[in-house]
Amino acid sequence: MEWFFIIALIVLIVVIANLRIVPQATEYVIERLGRYLTTWEAGLHLKIPFIDRISKKVTLKEQVLDSPPQPVITKDNVTMQIDTVVYYRIYDSKLYAYGAVNPISALSNLAATTLRNLVGELELDGTLTSRDTINGKMTEILDEATDQWGIKVGRVELKNIIPPAEIQNAMEKQMKAERDRRETLLQAEGHKAAVIMRAEGDKQALILAAEGERDAQIARAEGEARAIYLAKKAEADGLLALKEAGADAAVLELKRYEALVKLADGRAAKIIVPTDAVNATASNVLFSETTGLGHTTDAAPAKKPVKKIDPCCD
Repeated sequence: MEWFFIIALIVLIVVIANLRIVPQATEYVIERLGRYLTTWEAGLHLKIPFIDRISKKVTLKEQVLDSPPQPVITKDNVTMQIDTVVYYRIYDSKLYAYGAVNPISALSNLAATTLRNLVGELELDGTLTSRDTINGKMTEILDEATDQWGIKVGRVELKNIIPPAEIQNAMEKQMKAERDRRETLLQAEGHKAAVIMRAEGDKQALILAAEGERDAQIARAEGEARAIYLAKKAEADGLLALKEAGADAAVLELKRYEALVKLADGRAAKIIVPTDAVNATASNVLFSETTGLGHTTDAAPAKKPVKKIDPCCD
């Protein structure tokens, strides 16, 4: 019985020693007698001692490969320092364990050579302005090449592009000249716009002033025409009233004389009286003296002679 308990205790210790807990997002590659057996996923597993062994522990999380800056020559023979960042994850632990001796080193070298090939087809300006194009092409090439290693490349980013110092100085001068040119253009356009707006304002002011003067002249002309119309209408109404009152030719002649006097108005003026008007006036005066009509006052009484007293006779 003692040997039985001892054997059971040894077996229990061995079993406990060979229990393995695989964490989440991790896989273990298991070999049996040197050959691939299976892949353990997250959970509790039992390994046969002395026969099975854990060949590789693989994490399934996304990882980042930050490559150091490396010299790259462009199409126009400019050497630049470019460093890249590769985002990848392992989707097949078996391929990752047996596909390459060092898959991460292989991925880094493949990224470097791919970058050199792509940048070598571009000039300096194209390299600086084609980051998205380079990133997309590198992602496509690396993802296809690493499928046999069980690696999935999510994306590739160019972190820094460092041209030579003399190129940087030339680029800074070019950028400064471009900014100065844009500033000059903006100032010229602003001055042009201001001149145009000022000319438009002056034009509108002249148009409004001309319209105001025109309206004022029209209003004055209408007022004068209205005044003349009212004066003539009043004169016509007066003549019509005289006609309706039965005024004779003499009264009309007097009215004509009054109009002539108003025309003279105390100023040096010559008034030419028609002959028929003079004859009519003379006949009217003669008629008035003959008949006694037309006098507004009686004749003055004749003075009586004063009788003188003679002192010698009285």
